[in-house]
Amino acid sequence: MKYNFDEHINRENTASVKYDLRKEIFGTNDVIPMWVADMDFKTPDFIINAIKERCNHEVFGYSIRPDSYYHSIINWVKKLHNWDIKKEWISFSPGVVPALNLLVLALTEKGDKIVLQTPVYHPFFYAINNNNRQLIENPLIFKKGRYCFDFDDLAIKLKDAKILLLSNPQNPGGSVWTRDELKKLGNLCIENNVIIVSDEIHSDLVFKPHKFVPMASISDAIANITITCIAPSKTFNMAALSTSSVIISNKELKEKYDKILDTIHVGLGNVFGTVASEAAYTHGYEWLQQLLVYLKENIDFAENYFKEKIPQIKMIRPEGTYLVWLDCRELNMSGNELNQFFIEKAKIGLNKGSMFGTNGEGFLRMNVACQKSILEKALQNIENAVKEKYNRN
Repeated sequence: MKYNFDEHINRENTASVKYDLRKEIFGTNDVIPMWVADMDFKTPDFIINAIKERCNHEVFGYSIRPDSYYHSIINWVKKLHNWDIKKEWISFSPGVVPALNLLVLALTEKGDKIVLQTPVYHPFFYAINNNNRQLIENPLIFKKGRYCFDFDDLAIKLKDAKILLLSNPQNPGGSVWTRDELKKLGNLCIENNVIIVSDEIHSDLVFKPHKFVPMASISDAIANITITCIAPSKTFNMAALSTSSVIISNKELKEKYDKILDTIHVGLGNVFGTVASEAAYTHGYEWLQQLLVYLKENIDFAENYFKEKIPQIKMIRPEGTYLVWLDCRELNMSGNELNQFFIEKAKIGLNKGSMFGTNGEGFLRMNVACQKSILEKALQNIENAVKEKYNRN
């Protein structure tokens, strides 16, 4: 089946965070929303059909996750990432962000140190600060067109830390960490007795020749200190169904997580999330392959457009994710000025770089998981705004 990613879906007035909160977030509805990390494409038909079939049963009492649900996850991870996981390693979470918070509560105490590698997905900060833990930044190094780990600084920062929160692939920079990078990081954490919580929600969205490597697949020793968070939400555009998996091979760590999950009684999830997740992981391979082609074309188009027509803005090409990190420092604006410039002049709603850490100042994050026509319009708006400001033709 050939899927049509060019089909425009009107998401306004559907209680969409991305579209229906524009006035609240940007002060106006007159912006193209390219901020929230969900896609403007239809959730695939095999997921919709599975939900419809379950609806036909017409009883929505308490439900469990059947063996077929777990097998779909195990088979998907094996097929895409060559990682063998077991059913008894898999726990539930209503989302990866809730999982990060639950893990912080389960595995640390107030005041404990948790290491972040910035710039990084902003809810990482909330999981630490909102739970009264101590945030330790290990800034990434930008080198040869991609973000890299600063291992010398990391070796210092890991001392006395309890957890390292890892973004793999990296959001917002788009780095897909190599096996060698992950092995070196994992061994440093072993030496310092630090638990790795690896957010791998974007793991399916990786572009050739890059290859995603699950952190816990590196070695048994690294797996023993690693907790992996995955979900079908980014891959199949189903974030509102609030279903994700926390994979923990270390029995002691898993018991601690499961205890906090049971304490706050969110472990059951919802029947539609279960059905949708199983359908996605069972039937989604071909759809994903076509999606990746479309996303790569969008990234190619954006990269060439910035180079040829808006050279003042440097686009960091993502190795994975559908998010592009824009270096706007040559525009010589503060972060707030830059944000307002894009809202008022370019009519685009993006994420401010400072949300991702102090070293994100002067950057913006742009979501290109949209129809090509929308992306082209957005880039034209940016080009016209920059030309008008700097009187360049």
